[in-house]
Formats: sequence, structure tokens, C-alpha cells
Amino acid sequence: MSKLAFLTGLGLLSLSSIASAGEPWQDAIATGLGKPGTTMPGGVYRVGLPRTDLNVTLDGVQLKPSFALGSWLAFVKHGGGDEVMVMGDLVLTDDEVNPVMKRLVEGGLEITALHNHLLRNTPHTMYMHVGGHGDAGKLATTLREALGASKTPFGGATAGATPPKAGSAEPASAGEGPVPAKATAPDQALDLDTAAIDAALGRKGKVNGGVYAVSVPRAETPKDHGMEVPEAMGSAIAINFQPTGGGKAAITGDFVLTADEVNPVIKALRGNGIEVTALHNHMLDDEPRLFFMHFWANDDAGKLAKGLRDALDQVKVAKG
Repeated sequence: MSKLAFLTGLGLLSLSSIASAGEPWQDAIATGLGKPGTTMPGGVYRVGLPRTDLNVTLDGVQLKPSFALGSWLAFVKHGGGDEVMVMGDLVLTDDEVNPVMKRLVEGGLEITALHNHLLRNTPHTMYMHVGGHGDAGKLATTLREALGASKTPFGGATAGATPPKAGSAEPASAGEGPVPAKATAPDQALDLDTAAIDAALGRKGKVNGGVYAVSVPRAETPKDHGMEVPEAMGSAIAINFQPTGGGKAAITGDFVLTADEVNPVIKALRGNGIEVTALHNHMLDDEPRLFFMHFWANDDAGKLAKGLRDALDQVKVAKG
């Protein structure tokens, strides 16, 4: 055997090992989507699809993909074999919404919400929440084909391109919401006093893609269609800080609220100079009934953290 053939064989063996490193249902998802995900707490397999192709600005701030432009899909085992439940949030431009929706509906996926998260951003973005139950590989393939009607990047390619082999794509990025347990080295330096933010919020965040992300789970674990929805599937409060210089930061994210918490949180946010930019559902059959409140501000990071803490104090959250 020639040296070249030997090395090629080793390379193929290595790729094969990476591709089959997860459980069979996870491998089926990675193959169907053309991108591997990350195993998260609660048995969730999560694939991040940040819209790195978009150049979005809001009030003069260029938004990082991990700040407010992170599409994601989260899968969890449901039933026997390779049966799973999927939930996700897809970031789309206005002209992508209906082509993607058409393919999702034809493929048997549910659309559970469609709305804005931000105001005044250019270009305008919409957020499509999706859900479904079924075979892991079939769901993943349907989602990949639907996103082919958008310019959502999958690693170095767009969703409309030929899917790479499982295990060969870029590592998943969390985007908005729960972040990976370990941040990458280039993310560590951040122009923010994160210790002061932690102290104000009473929670410790993580750096991800130039953004300081804090996840705050509710006291109860919500359910959808009778199944528990773990934090990594979007049931936790998400707070993101993006440095804007001079000790300031832009903030966005969403509070996850029951009906009786909605207006106390609005009052707390507005009383601290934080805009409420959207209020809506994300799920259709959730228990308890939940409302998601999105927000925005660009001001002194410490001041904003204290304002967010005032809002958190109105919510039944898990002990830190």
C-alpha cells in the first residue's frame, strides 16, 4: 500500500469515527442537517445556525450573530427508536419567511409562532418558531430542505448547498439563548465588567462569540404537549450583553413569564430605561401558559444589569 493511500485511509477512518461519535438518533440528525450539534443538559441535542451572513444594525450598533441572530434547533428523545421532539427558532429575513414556511408545512412541521424580536433593526428580521415529533433523520432532512429556501449558513456553506458529511461542519454556535458549557479561547477577552454583571444579576454568565450570555431557568420546568421542555430547548430567560465601548453594552434577550408576571416585568424594565420590543408566545400547548418578552437598551452595562435584576425579581426563577 502506498503512503498516500495509507494516510487517506486513516483520514477516512477518522472522519467516520467523528461522524458516529453520538447516539444513533443524534447521528441521524447530524446527517440530515449536514451539521453536528452539541449534547446539552436534559438530554437535548442542539444545533446552532447563527446568521453570520447578515449585517444587521440597530441604533448604530452592528449586532453580533450570537447576540440576536442565532437560529437554533433542539432535539430530545420522544418515544422508541429514533423518535424525537424538535423545537427551534429560525432567524429569517422578510423575503425568506414564506418560502421556508411553505417547505416546513409540506414536510409536516408545525409553525408555533412568527414575530419580531427587535425594533428598528436593518435589515428587518423575523423569528419563526417551529416544532414537531417524528423520526430524527426525517425531521432533520425536512428542516435542512426548508432552510434551503433561505441563506442560512451551514458551516462554510449556505443551507441551499449540498450538505457536508456529519461531523465535518463547523462546531454549533448557540446564538441567542443557552450557551455551550465551554467558551472558545478567542471569546475570553471581552470589554465588559462581567463580575459586576454577575453580582447585579445574581447569576454567572458565559462568553460566547463576543457576547456575555446569561441563562436563568424558571422555578418550574415548563411542558409542551405534556413533555418537559429543558432549558436548552428555550424555556429559560435569556439575557445577552454586547459591549459597545466605554463601559456600555447593548442588551437583548427574552423573559419567560406567566400571565401574572407580564406587567410587573414591563414596569420594572421601563422604569429602568429598557425598551420592551415584543411580547408573544413561542409554544402552542405549554403548561403553564408562557409569554416571552423581548427587550433592548444600549447604556452603562452596570446600570442595565441592575435594571434587569429588578425585572428578574418579579419572576419565579430557580435559585441561583
